[in-house]
Amino acid sequence: MKDYGCAWRILRLPSLTDQIFIKAQRIRSLQENEVQKIADDAKGEFIGIINYSIMALIQLELGVAEQPDLDTIRATELYDAQVKQTKQLMEDKNHDYGEAWREMRVSSLTDLILQKILRVKQIEDNQGKTLVSEGIDANYQDMMNYAVFALILMKE
Repeated sequence: MKDYGCAWRILRLPSLTDQIFIKAQRIRSLQENEVQKIADDAKGEFIGIINYSIMALIQLELGVAEQPDLDTIRATELYDAQVKQTKQLMEDKNHDYGEAWREMRVSSLTDLILQKILRVKQIEDNQGKTLVSEGIDANYQDMMNYAVFALILMKE
């Protein structure tokens, strides 16, 4: 059997952003609609946002590959490095802002994720040119942390 490595490495960044958008829209649908025809839950969608955001951060670091070019070990190292960096950002922000997110609604965290996605899409559509903005990487990190906060709140 042929090992295709990390096939997601051939996806362009806007494709990953759109996948995050789909996940966030699905969460919004779950939060607003009483009836759902597909049996999935918000937890899985938030996990998807985290994973797609990590893939996007790795793409920002390495660029897009023409062919899958990472083995599982290297992909795991890159994944873990992005998680560590994003967790440190979360800890720094929690230090400065306190844990205000603990008083938020999960639906508000979904709104923040959607806002960040729209900002990333705007930056992508402008080929990275912005007047005033955090970089795309900071927006992906914020989406990851908002998704983690939502998962924590859903457990409590």
